[in-house]
Amino acid sequence: MSDFNTGAIVKHPTKGVGAVIEVTETSYRIFFSEENISEISKDFQGFTLIKDGKQPSISDSIELIKDAMFEVVENLNDLQHPVDFASKWQNGELEFHPADNSLQSHVIPISSFFRKVVLIRDRLRVLEQNINSHAVLTDEDKISLQQYVTRVYGSLTSFNFLFKNKDQFFKGESSK
Repeated sequence: MSDFNTGAIVKHPTKGVGAVIEVTETSYRIFFSEENISEISKDFQGFTLIKDGKQPSISDSIELIKDAMFEVVENLNDLQHPVDFASKWQNGELEFHPADNSLQSHVIPISSFFRKVVLIRDRLRVLEQNINSHAVLTDEDKISLQQYVTRVYGSLTSFNFLFKNKDQFFKGESSK
């Protein structure tokens, strides 16, 4: 006599794979497809258990929730920590002068420009994470895309002078 829980995934020799949707004293109701929900006696010996339907304990559930929350916080962490720019640029302005003197210059606060640079960096980090965890890309594809992202970082090293802390600088390919 088999003893499966609701939610168990079982294989029947002729009906295929199904999910136990109800357990009575003497039988199981098993969902094989929308057209095939069968009631099969618990005495039937032809089932193969694929996945147990046991519900996780409360402590297991709490651990799963903690793990999920930690993963979310970890993924957002790069986007949440404050990034300071060098104090010599505080309250400064960035002015763009066109070559044609008849055109107007454009002035923006350096802090606004700096925020945009940091956003680019943070979005590149998210892109890197998505590339590295992508389920369909081959390792070769991931390496190729990662090298491209690294070259983009290298192009942005021109803006490192804006950062207060060197550990927050853009880093491109090394010359080694």
